[in-house]
Amino acid sequence: MPTPATVDLAAFYANPDRSVAVLNYNARFITSIFDLVNSDELASFVQVFLADQRTKVPAEADATTTFNLATPAVYLATIKAILTDRPDAYQRFQPAEILASIEDLYSYYRTFLRVATMTSQQNDVMASEFMTIDQRFNDLVIRLYRTIEEKLQGHANQVYRQVNAGSSACMLLQQIAWPAPTEYTSLQDIPFISRLMLRPPMMVHTKSNKRKGHFTASATNPIANFTGSATDWYCYPAMIGESLAYIYFHRDYLASGIALANLFQLADSQAIAGKKPDLILLFGSPSAAGDEQPENGHYFYDEANGVYVGQVPYNDQTTYFGYMKKMCLTLHNLHMIAEKRLPIHGSMVKITFTNGQTKTVVFFGDSGAGKSESIEALQAVADDQIANIETIFDDMGSFTLADGHLYAQGTETGAFVRLDDLSSEVAFNNMDRGVYMNPEQKNARVIIPANTWSRVVAHHEIDMWVYANNYDDAVGVQRFADQVLAKETFIAGKRRALGTTDEVGMSTTFFANPFGPVQEEAATRPIIDAVFDQLFADDVYIGEIYTHLGNDKSQEKLNASARALLTELLAL
Repeated sequence: MPTPATVDLAAFYANPDRSVAVLNYNARFITSIFDLVNSDELASFVQVFLADQRTKVPAEADATTTFNLATPAVYLATIKAILTDRPDAYQRFQPAEILASIEDLYSYYRTFLRVATMTSQQNDVMASEFMTIDQRFNDLVIRLYRTIEEKLQGHANQVYRQVNAGSSACMLLQQIAWPAPTEYTSLQDIPFISRLMLRPPMMVHTKSNKRKGHFTASATNPIANFTGSATDWYCYPAMIGESLAYIYFHRDYLASGIALANLFQLADSQAIAGKKPDLILLFGSPSAAGDEQPENGHYFYDEANGVYVGQVPYNDQTTYFGYMKKMCLTLHNLHMIAEKRLPIHGSMVKITFTNGQTKTVVFFGDSGAGKSESIEALQAVADDQIANIETIFDDMGSFTLADGHLYAQGTETGAFVRLDDLSSEVAFNNMDRGVYMNPEQKNARVIIPANTWSRVVAHHEIDMWVYANNYDDAVGVQRFADQVLAKETFIAGKRRALGTTDEVGMSTTFFANPFGPVQEEAATRPIIDAVFDQLFADDVYIGEIYTHLGNDKSQEKLNASARALLTELLAL
């Protein structure tokens, strides 16, 4: 089925292939239902809708009496006749058929991720009122829909559903001056997101639902191939741990771009003004000639300017949010390695027990090893022994050794987790804040906020570090008495893949982390050595927990392992 053509007006952009729409309130802000029905923006979207519907109309349908086969001009003229109560409004089409089509149009529009934008020039009034302005447009759209609906029905509704009729999110944009080196001047006009309002729960659909391959180094700085403009690109300035990242993305990747708000701290626009970032990501920009896996992401260290630059090409595969998240983390981890810090692929929680004790535990392993599931199992078996579990980091953190003292920090303020493996309690407790990715498919994911940035980047002691072993048949936990064996286990990074990436069966990944350590193994090894030396010198519990996710997926055995872990924690 051919995809309807993209709409690209000053005030409205809609790409049916990506189900993304952008409403530019600065170019035009519609204030009445009659302005809306007479607008070029609505006319263009009706044309997209009718092009989509024509393939669904039976071949034997009469073009003269089938409303979805009308021209956009006739379609809108009919709506205007209904709104003004003209006696000839139903001369050609039956009210029931018009109503069914209006319902389909309304539903089709809401299948798009609809992001409204406003540009602020240091205007405090707009900064405080942008959500109110966006709400007015949402109210306008739903009022138009209900007016048409009730006129066609001949009576008022008995039940009203207050959905997000106009937009899914709203961004306040701002120009921020930063000392861009000469090579990066093409980025200077691209607006930064300074405020962002989401309307959760958000259900987002992308053309891909799995990440493939690895990110590799490029011999060419990705900025050399960048051709984006201020019209179709945005910048999300993020604090990834303590790294300042300028994440530039094409508007067709808005699903991933705005989901970042639930994962990485949006940097304060005043605090970053005049600052050069540690990391730059160009998401939706072409790969360089000669790049390995040109359909995948690449990175480059600009030594002259002291910045890591990442690039992910525009294609259907990279619409999966994992590409944006993992490239951000890869750049951050490379920055950490350069600063002699050890990137940790895992989850860290601070557990407060009812007896007053607090312990921090780091669960370590690659995707699908059972890190999040182990934490859930621990909660399930603890009964009344645990008062609170605080997530410090959900997927990636770092260990820093300074002056003989080792501490951990996180990177993300949120979590990107599989719905398949979450308990219903965790999923539904966070539903009202989540951004859901392809919820009806395998490897469905949700991005939910988890903690504040200040807590995530604080210096945290490490009481226990366990490898999530998803492939052995053993039950429980074991502590490594031998430092060499412990280090070998963590470095080997063994797991049985669960289909969250393109890997299958048993696999090994250096230090269970394909996002930085794999790319810079030689630079990472001495940091690993120093960290293990310090942990064993401090008598920190280093072991492994048997999760069973890669073999029989037995919840009973995982719970038994969690009970053993709980016993060890209480004994520390």
